[in-house]
Amino acid sequence: MTILSFGGARTGSTGADTAHRLGRHGKQLPIRVIEIPDPRDGGHLLVFGEPRDGCLVRVHSRCLYGEGLGSDDCDCGGELTESMDRIQAEGAGVLVYLEQEGRGAGLIWKARGYRESERSGTDTFDSYRRLGLDADTRRYDPAAHAVRDLALTRVRLLTNNPDKCRALTEAGITVEPVALTITLHSSRGRQYLQAKRRHRQHTIPADPLADEPRSDRARSWWRPLGRR
Repeated sequence: MTILSFGGARTGSTGADTAHRLGRHGKQLPIRVIEIPDPRDGGHLLVFGEPRDGCLVRVHSRCLYGEGLGSDDCDCGGELTESMDRIQAEGAGVLVYLEQEGRGAGLIWKARGYRESERSGTDTFDSYRRLGLDADTRRYDPAAHAVRDLALTRVRLLTNNPDKCRALTEAGITVEPVALTITLHSSRGRQYLQAKRRHRQHTIPADPLADEPRSDRARSWWRPLGRR
């Protein structure tokens, strides 16, 4: 099998030797898995069906709290479920699952960030800074090149994150953003969504019930190359 190299990472070209079927919601969905072994921002491509240009793609960072523990305080679990539901409904698409727990800081620092938030009343972005961390260290160029190596030149990207749109665009892929609107019912969850909007310019609607400074309601958004 041909091996492609990019940005220090190496990935199998097709993942044909991993092809099998995933049973989900009473239906079978063809899947193959391709590794993205970048030392910092690696993970896997989960390729469903036979995706073609214009297919749905989700670039997703691992979140044990949201996906495994059912946390009410973040939207990661809801975003993953919604993305998979949409991909399954279309019968094809790509999930890029990245090992970037805690916005790249890891599970221990994520837990320390939560502790600092509870102690100081700050959001997790400011809590990271209080702990001497970058608010978000994730890079998406390995993921973007992996998607491009599937011979995809145009995708509908399931995301609220402009950094993901920008990474795929800079890899030469035409991106149509598809926003994911997830409702969280805990006060910390609602505040976290607004913090993502405020600190990282995510396309998340303003929440009048969350404690958000008026000056933070304006946001910028990703634009394709040549239109910024």
